[in-house]
Amino acid sequence: MKDYQKKSFWLATTDYEENPPLQGDARADVVIIGGGFSGLSTAFHIKQQDAGADVAVLEAQVVGYGASGRNGGFSMTIFGASLTVTHMIHGEGKTRDAYAYMVDAVNYLESLVTTHQLQCDFTRSGFLRAATNPNYVKRIQHELELAQKIGLDGVSWWEKDETQAAVHSPMFLGGWWEPRCALVHPAKLARELKRIAEEAGAQVYERTPVTQVERTASGVRVHTPHGIIQAQKVVFATNAWSLLFPWTKRKQVPAWTFMVATEPLSPEDWAAIGWEQGMGIEDARNLIHYFRPSPDGRLLMGGGPVVVGFGDDMDRDENPPAWRHLETFIQQIFPQLRDVRIEYRWGGPFSATLDLVPALGYVGDERAIYNVGCIGHGVSLMPSNGRILADLVLERKTALTDLWFVNRRLLPWPPEPLRLALSHGVLGYMRVEDWWNERGGLGEPDAGR
Repeated sequence: MKDYQKKSFWLATTDYEENPPLQGDARADVVIIGGGFSGLSTAFHIKQQDAGADVAVLEAQVVGYGASGRNGGFSMTIFGASLTVTHMIHGEGKTRDAYAYMVDAVNYLESLVTTHQLQCDFTRSGFLRAATNPNYVKRIQHELELAQKIGLDGVSWWEKDETQAAVHSPMFLGGWWEPRCALVHPAKLARELKRIAEEAGAQVYERTPVTQVERTASGVRVHTPHGIIQAQKVVFATNAWSLLFPWTKRKQVPAWTFMVATEPLSPEDWAAIGWEQGMGIEDARNLIHYFRPSPDGRLLMGGGPVVVGFGDDMDRDENPPAWRHLETFIQQIFPQLRDVRIEYRWGGPFSATLDLVPALGYVGDERAIYNVGCIGHGVSLMPSNGRILADLVLERKTALTDLWFVNRRLLPWPPEPLRLALSHGVLGYMRVEDWWNERGGLGEPDAGR
């Protein structure tokens, strides 16, 4: 097994031929740091708009190594933490614009898949946010009312009988149903974005960590262990790993979420739990659980415990208590699967801004561009953001670059140790609210944290 295959079920179960690293000094018009959804999409869209541009993508490990290859593969319309949080902090008008963008992002991802024949197991199976107790019924119904208020159509309420007919869980009391959403194999999607970026003429270097970025009189100088690239522009498409660069260090914090995958379920198991439509499902907690079927017939479960840490350590991917929590939750949601084995366990970081919504734009001046804050909802967001990042690189003013979350004033996270204290405070509030909503309803909601 290759080293990166230990990082997720998705990476472990697909073959991949990685590119060689950068060797020697070079020049480029644009250097993109990060070989995930946003970086590869940016490279592709720059080349689509300016075929003569010299674009180099530098990935520290392999394409899809970060969040792009470890997530649940949900292509959704959620912007930031939630509809309610975005509305509370940014108001009705900005929330309406953000969700219109996310609906377009879901559609745009499908158009990329169709137009360029991306082999990533894309399926428009829909999305269900399921209520697991009466408090969450009220929360979801409130969000539906808010969705109607901002003009987000295409969502509806499923009553208990309709929800349980679709998915045979005794815990489901109703839910938000949104048929436009989709599921993908995220590692395959990242690799297919690499393919179309290379076909458009971009260069992708793997095993090429960036050690320093400095401004020069004519652009930027990007240092790696085996070569330096002189460029006019640099894009930090590093999301959670933005912590490692002084340019973007305080724009976001990384937070870790965890997942498990069962053995392939038998036909009898699938018959017992229903789920014939194969939609992605989340519950309505602050620290959500999310689950889906895999293309090879497994049940994947993620979420629950979230971990933040002190300093710049980006290796917090293993968490046995979190995995035990998820295994227990599978049995709560689906008691029919009490004897099913877990075959894969993994974790990875997502990126959180201080106000819990995405942000992208210039860093200081037009030579440097950043992109952070997926808040765990980046599968449709990040490929779409590649269009905006390309426009910013090429200094094109478009309807996309005029969106309010582009080049917005972003509140910085404080330096350590205040950053850790603040992030623990936010998580602590979320946990307490989940506990309060679940008292007497879900047993030990945060066991193992």
